[in-house]
Amino acid sequence: MGYEDAEKLFKGLHSKAIRTFRNLDKMVKTNRTKWKYKEKGGGHSVELSSGKIIEKGAVNFSGISGKIIPGSALSKKISSTKRSFSATGVSIVIHPENPFVPCSHLNIRYFELGDKSWWVGGGFDLTPYFPFPEDIKFWHDNAKKITDTLDRKLYKKFKKDCDEYFYLKHRREKRGVGGIFFDNLNELSKEEYFTYLSKVMNTYLESYTEIIKNRHKRRYDKKQKDFQLFRRGRYVEFNLLYDRGTVFGLQSGGRAESILMSLPPNVRWSSNKDQVFKKYEVELKKYI
Repeated sequence: MGYEDAEKLFKGLHSKAIRTFRNLDKMVKTNRTKWKYKEKGGGHSVELSSGKIIEKGAVNFSGISGKIIPGSALSKKISSTKRSFSATGVSIVIHPENPFVPCSHLNIRYFELGDKSWWVGGGFDLTPYFPFPEDIKFWHDNAKKITDTLDRKLYKKFKKDCDEYFYLKHRREKRGVGGIFFDNLNELSKEEYFTYLSKVMNTYLESYTEIIKNRHKRRYDKKQKDFQLFRRGRYVEFNLLYDRGTVFGLQSGGRAESILMSLPPNVRWSSNKDQVFKKYEVELKKYI
């Protein structure tokens, strides 16, 4: 198994994710763009917008090859930057209309270098604005369940790595309630990792759609919507300042519109917080 197998797997999972969200939100608009990479390969970017449930979303697939891998893709154990590479992956970000539905993110990826070195990475996380403890427990329980099938020792590390990665250093706060995050995995066989990546995608879709179904009909007012827009600002800050996927995409010369498609349609920044906003933040920070 190798790059072609990973690319085929990810294309199938990408299609499944699109079907899942379109079936969930019959009103959502879909804008599809197929693009070519400057050296070899390309991608399929699908923007979701103006739905009854999904205000904006991005469900993207890419499979590219080049002569020099960007340094942002390499870990400390892989020091060379003068190697040809192939990289394929799927990324998803969903910004819901209803502030009681959390934002979510998923990424799965496979890298292969010219000398046949390879590794996988990925994960998913949840960013609520108005948290429900039962949703958070459900999310983490499902993440643990699938990770235990790979190795029972790994969930604690993947959860910790997620909390540490999705951390806004300049704010001294986590982006959301976390999930799992992993990178540079190559100790087991490709077959085992590809099976796990499939479980990551399927569990993400099942868990998130269940949360959406439970929350998207809940009534909200303008103040609650404003707080959602305010907290989205934290999401934008992370994506532009720290996100490795954003950095890799830009360093590799990928399609900018696809790389930045994950940003929300409407955001609010304000240093003035009234008592209602402060109350919302206090409740949220009990969980993040």
